[in-house]
Amino acid sequence: MTIYHPESANRVEAELDLIYFDAGGGHRASATALISAAREQHRSWHINLINLRELLEPADVIRRLTGVRIEDFYNSQLKHGLTIGTGPLLRITQMLIRQLEPTIIKLLARHWQRSRPDLVVSMIPNFNHTILQGLRQADAMRRRPETPMVTILTDLADCPPHFWIERQSQYLVCGTATAAAQAIAMGHAPERVFRTSGMIVRPEFYRPMELSRERERVRIGLDPKLPTGIVMFGSYGSSQMAAIARRIEVAGLKTQLIFLCGHNEKLRERIESMQLSYPFHCAGFTQEIPYFMKLADYFIGKPGPGSINEALVMGLPLIVERNAWTMVQERFNTDWIAQNGFGVVLPSFREIGSAVSTMLDREQFLRLRANVEAFDNRAVFEIPEILEALISHHRAANWSFGRTATARQFAPEIHYGI
Repeated sequence: MTIYHPESANRVEAELDLIYFDAGGGHRASATALISAAREQHRSWHINLINLRELLEPADVIRRLTGVRIEDFYNSQLKHGLTIGTGPLLRITQMLIRQLEPTIIKLLARHWQRSRPDLVVSMIPNFNHTILQGLRQADAMRRRPETPMVTILTDLADCPPHFWIERQSQYLVCGTATAAAQAIAMGHAPERVFRTSGMIVRPEFYRPMELSRERERVRIGLDPKLPTGIVMFGSYGSSQMAAIARRIEVAGLKTQLIFLCGHNEKLRERIESMQLSYPFHCAGFTQEIPYFMKLADYFIGKPGPGSINEALVMGLPLIVERNAWTMVQERFNTDWIAQNGFGVVLPSFREIGSAVSTMLDREQFLRLRANVEAFDNRAVFEIPEILEALISHHRAANWSFGRTATARQFAPEIHYGI
């Protein structure tokens, strides 16, 4: 396993295929965050942002049968809080992918016969076996060295089998020790597993923000002095947010809340129409999440890897829920939060009052915030360095050993630390 520490590297001109999809919104957000970081670092890259769903449209059997895209169905589940069946749904999805694998591989091979990226970067689960097979088929047809592939896990850990990590010759970028250990246990060579300091978070969350929290709170209708929570359930919100609003009201706690409802306009209108005794602000989909988090003291939401890591970068202790409704791939996240002392993990948001009381207790809040502030996640700035080193390594291997060499014959001699 390679532990990453940034160091200078020669800039290379290169073409990358960055694969994402829109199920949940986090994969696109991580992809665009990585592009932003590469741009800020002045990488000489041409990045092709590829929505896998568009590439595989001819193989979308579910849409042909029902008229509904699988990612739209998934997002609708999130919007309405219907997440109790995500475990079985995940396995059904994987079964469909295996059934369609020959068609998917053919479509991917056709795509890569027309192009030759220096590196293929997957930021999605479930499809990594078919992505590599399509890439290898295209390489063989064009009689060219094998194009390297790297999967960047945008979850804190894998959810085996056949979710993020497959038994195949590729590279992996992992944001936790658990994910890296899973990869090595599956047989991946340690030098092909790169451990970053955390998960990808957009560069905007790291930029200094000169503002008066008290003045800005007043500007959006909040009390300048009252402890403030921010309530987020991803890009599509959740009906749980309205229930949380009401339970805080019933508990009579001295706090106020910012609700970010995402694309769920009906939810925003519902919360805005509520008669609550405490100050609150409600917003729909926004790119200003760093601004709203800057005004908050703590976070309430589902344990999605994107939102909880954004909150941690902004120094916010977390309140999350873990039960049968928690998405199967997000259950590890709650263990990680508890083990690191980053917040409160509830068996149900019905107990939100007790968790907010913890945040309002000065001693307990300061303990949690100290743990959060000690977590120094710089992954979005580390990963471009890893990708550039891999590109340089494979170019050198192909140049030194001839065009008949294959990329997987050479383990990258890249050392970033212990």
